[in-house]
Amino acid sequence: MIDRSRPDVKRKRSYDASRRREQARQSRSRIIDTAERMFLRDGYSSTTVQAIAVSASVSADTIYKSFGGKPGLIRAIRDRALEGEGPVPAERRSDEIQERESDPRAIRDVAASDGEVRALRDELDADRLSRMTDNARRLRDAGHLRAGVSLAQAADTLWTYSSPELYDLLVLRRGWTPQCYGRYIADAMINALL
Repeated sequence: MIDRSRPDVKRKRSYDASRRREQARQSRSRIIDTAERMFLRDGYSSTTVQAIAVSASVSADTIYKSFGGKPGLIRAIRDRALEGEGPVPAERRSDEIQERESDPRAIRDVAASDGEVRALRDELDADRLSRMTDNARRLRDAGHLRAGVSLAQAADTLWTYSSPELYDLLVLRRGWTPQCYGRYIADAMINALL
């Protein structure tokens, strides 16, 4: 016998978007990995969004919607490198990236002819200056800066010594090992600031 005193109500199932979010995260990571590999192997100019899309098994529209094109992919690669994984210090991550990087001149060279990349290079430089200013402020606030060294001078010194151009000059052109370069940079910063 059917109880008609209770209304026949369908219960809504709650929607769980965690699986979809995880798939999107994996897709984003795969696109960034693919772009980084192809930029390093083939160069920025020679690598197309379409080629990255095919290799990452996504559509080019997905890349444009998610990253805005190649400059956005470079930005995502940079952001992921700065985030790192786990408790690895930024300095060690930076050394590891520089050891892996086959040609850090790519952005600089393409920037000469591509306005979007020039704007990205300027953004990367500004971000680096902001981080170096924060580092200089911490040194100053802890009382580590040598007398007479201003915050602006300390920030500019750190910004200069952390430039990819200096790495290019000493490691790629002069053949220094990354370890020798790292020691030189550390000593130069200490001598200039502390």
